[in-house]
Amino acid sequence: MIKQFIIERCSWIFLFLFLQLLLVFVAYLDPAIPLTPILYIIFLSCLIIIIFGIVRYQKETKFYKSLNDWEPNLDLSTIIHAESPFEQIVKETLTDQTQKLKNEAAIHFVNLEQEKDDLLSWIHEVKTPLTAMQLIIDRLEDEVVKTQLTHEWVRIHLLLDQQLHQKRMPFIENDLHIEKIDVKSIIFREIKSLQSWCMQKGIGFDVDLEKRAILSDSKWLAFIIRQLLTNAIKYSESTDILIKTYLQNDHIHLEIRDFGRGIAPKDMPRIFDKGFTSTLQHRDNAATGMGLYLAKKAAHSLLIQIRVTSELQEGTTITLIFPKANKFQHILSM
Repeated sequence: MIKQFIIERCSWIFLFLFLQLLLVFVAYLDPAIPLTPILYIIFLSCLIIIIFGIVRYQKETKFYKSLNDWEPNLDLSTIIHAESPFEQIVKETLTDQTQKLKNEAAIHFVNLEQEKDDLLSWIHEVKTPLTAMQLIIDRLEDEVVKTQLTHEWVRIHLLLDQQLHQKRMPFIENDLHIEKIDVKSIIFREIKSLQSWCMQKGIGFDVDLEKRAILSDSKWLAFIIRQLLTNAIKYSESTDILIKTYLQNDHIHLEIRDFGRGIAPKDMPRIFDKGFTSTLQHRDNAATGMGLYLAKKAAHSLLIQIRVTSELQEGTTITLIFPKANKFQHILSM
């Protein structure tokens, strides 16, 4: 322990010796300084330093010697660097809080998953009476009542479908099946499902499909087209909706153009934001602000770009730009 004590103070010892030698050297060079008194002072200084070192050694090592007597195998470095009681309390508190938050997060995650599963189950259950309602509506003879009920049935069906796809959206990558599909069959199927609503509003369709075969997922592409057609019908009156496909820069484009009220320039940057509705008719209770948001998210997973142009009171054009076939290699390989 003496050796360790000296090693720890080695720099101070060398400094003291250096100063004493420097003093002797200066007295030797300068005849005006007597050498004998200087040597006497150095002797006293060394004696004092030695006595001081012995006293400090006894005081500083007494505690550690008692530890060695109490437990010979005790690691002194562990005692020296041991945590204080306050540090131990803080560490234990943080550990408990972290574990508590982890447990709460796990419980919330399980509850959310259960809530999502319950909602999906409920939506599927509601589809059964909706199908029965459709059969009953089809048997009605009063055309006015039949048209009104069909329109309301379509609205309920679209809202349920939107909610169903919204809950599936976080897991869309697990649900994709990329294949070559005929976009004409998807478009005509979606138009037919919205037929009663279109007839009530006097809306027709002008379809020109130059390119029909595309690579995509049929179910999610149908959902995207459904949202775009629903928006076009909702904000149009007694007009035609133009639908066409064409090839540009080696990319297939699907364009849906309506001649409705259009989108205000100040709203354009926000049309794909979740829950955003137009500021032109902000009291429109039929708008949920979810259609374009969900369509954008689904399109992103399918590598489809959405481009929107609009003029106020003139109409809106939404273009889906499909990727080249080689862009799907990483999806097809999953």
